[in-house]
This record gives sequence, structure tokens and C-alpha cells, in this order.
Amino acid sequence: MDGKKDKYDSLKLDNQLCFPLYACSKEIIRKYKPFLDEIDLTYTQYITMMVMWEKKSVNVKTLGECLYLDSGTLTPVLKKLECKGYITRERSEKDERNLVVSITDSGMKLRDKAVEIPSRIGSCVRLTAEEAATLYNLLHKIIGNVR
Repeated sequence: MDGKKDKYDSLKLDNQLCFPLYACSKEIIRKYKPFLDEIDLTYTQYITMMVMWEKKSVNVKTLGECLYLDSGTLTPVLKKLECKGYITRERSEKDERNLVVSITDSGMKLRDKAVEIPSRIGSCVRLTAEEAATLYNLLHKIIGNVR
């Protein structure tokens, strides 16, 4: 079309920023699966446990904010983790409207089984430390801009 930009160019998959982000996320989560199968966690359960290992106790609202998950997605994850004995869920004594999630001893012990997962994934991704830092910063910038 004699070098003119087609008005539908913006609809081409190759011109989308969101598509490689989606595909990359999907492929990385797929790489996690065999490692997470070893400790009987889904990816969403794993990232939930990462927050719990760090915070030990947190209300559900704050946990959802950390993970960018709504309560409809988070609640079944928490129920599964509670059934596995990794967390407890209890109403706050200060405010019964708040549900507090706390890690159990069993949940803390799981951390020892999971500690090698980030480096195992890192070896699959094969970015330099500088590339990883740049990507991390850009992704968080995008998250901040779209929220």
C-alpha cells in the first residue's frame, strides 16, 4: 500500500505490547510447574506463600494488594493452603470485618523446600542481572501506570 500506514496496523498482534507480556508470563509460569509440583503448589499458591514467608501474618485485603488479586481469586487459594496446613485464617480480634492470614510452622518449613526455585527459574530465563533489573523496573512502571 505504497508505504502508507494501514489504519488497522494497531490491531496486528505483532504490534501489541500486551501480547508478548501475556505470552512471556504464561511461558514462565509453565516453566515453574515442574518445580512447584515437587512441593505440591500452584503458581498462585506459591506467590501467596512468598508473601506469607515474608510477612508471617497479614490481613486478606493487604495480601490481595501485594499479589494484585481480588478476594474472589484469593479466597479459594487461601482455603487450599489452609487445608494443606500452611496457613490459618481467623477474624481479627480488633475488627471482625478483617480476616487475618497467618503462616503455620508447616508453612514455614515449606520455605526450605522452595528456596531453590527462584535460581532454577533464573537458569531457564537466562537474563543478565542488569537485564533482569531493567525488565523488573519497566514492568513495575507499567503496573503503576495502568493501576
